[in-house]
Amino acid sequence: MPALCRDCLTQFEDGNRCPSCNSPRVRSHPELFDLTIAHMDCDAFYASVEKRDNPELRDKPVIIGGGRRGVVSTACYIARIRGVKSAMPMFKALKLCPDAVIVRGRMSTYVEVSKQVRALMEELTPAIEPLSLDEAFMDLSGTAKLHGAPPAVMLARLTRRMKDEIGITGSIGLSHNKFLAKVASDLDKPRGFSVIGKAETDAFLRDKPVRMIWGIGPAGQASLDKAGIRTFSDLLRWDRRDLHARFGSMGDRLYHLARGEDRRRVSAHSPMKSISNETTFHDDTNDPDILDGHIWRMAEKVSDRAKAKGLAGRVVTLKLKRANHSLLTRRTSLRDATQMADRIYRTARDLFDQTPDSGPYRLLGVGISDLTKDTEADLSGDLLDPEAAKRTDAERAADEIRKKFGADAIIKGRALR
Repeated sequence: MPALCRDCLTQFEDGNRCPSCNSPRVRSHPELFDLTIAHMDCDAFYASVEKRDNPELRDKPVIIGGGRRGVVSTACYIARIRGVKSAMPMFKALKLCPDAVIVRGRMSTYVEVSKQVRALMEELTPAIEPLSLDEAFMDLSGTAKLHGAPPAVMLARLTRRMKDEIGITGSIGLSHNKFLAKVASDLDKPRGFSVIGKAETDAFLRDKPVRMIWGIGPAGQASLDKAGIRTFSDLLRWDRRDLHARFGSMGDRLYHLARGEDRRRVSAHSPMKSISNETTFHDDTNDPDILDGHIWRMAEKVSDRAKAKGLAGRVVTLKLKRANHSLLTRRTSLRDATQMADRIYRTARDLFDQTPDSGPYRLLGVGISDLTKDTEADLSGDLLDPEAAKRTDAERAADEIRKKFGADAIIKGRALR
């Protein structure tokens, strides 16, 4: 059986240890050197960057987020083992992990590290489809001749270079389509390298829970539960027409995914249609202060990403999910595009204020769409808000200060809610 040492990249026949360096970090699989679709996911990305930049944090539980009244943005694996999860209220996270070190996120730094990782991936293939700052699909079809090595070797080399040159780790999923590559990358984190071959697809999926399908959230899972669908075996018992009748277009997708089929290509040039951020609360809430703090944090993250990509949006969207999983979406069009956190926040907050009080809520999201270049953004003032221009100038000045002195140099009071 083909095997690969993930440390020294030696290719050999099946074995538990590398014959060259004696490393136990060996990946063997019958189709190892034939598969070409990969998903790379950085391990606890934000927390890994913080540990890289502050070695004193290396062996400590680290939580990225706001103050005690804030929420967890992400957490390192040490904290996750203690039960800390994303979007959990900080006070609950600290009960589970009282010795955790809380670090405020540095989005501009994460964006720069993401660009460094992307540059390494581009050396392997131009067919890269980013999903977020810390994960992307890659299609390495036809690259073996170029690199003189099969995709699996180049992917192992990628994660080794990420560790050596950038100081962060990542996990690889390798398969014959995007769906299974994404599934594989989650199987052995952190520093994983998992393979799902064509021959084993049916057997691998049969008893797995359908919640592993990317995009199946709590509401979707509840609908599947009502239909008695909990595993892929349950899905296989349904006729395609019945799935379509019950779940609409999602039913067709479920039919194919149940059989491990995914014909989507890795799309390197799909134009970005929107920039958004959302969080699912650990406990449903109707507290106006907590919700306002979340709206600001979401707006700030959307703004940071828009600025990093040189984009702005003409439409602001607010997304709310009630405790009963019903979804509320509100959007409004602006006179000109914006990338400013203050304007995104105020617009989203207005949308929230116009929403009938129908909480508590389990999820909140803010986004911008109808994207354009930032050179066309925030050009005209607001006649109804003469202070808007001053706030825009202040925000741009604050951005420059953060670039020089770090993300914590200036913090809005509402970010602590």
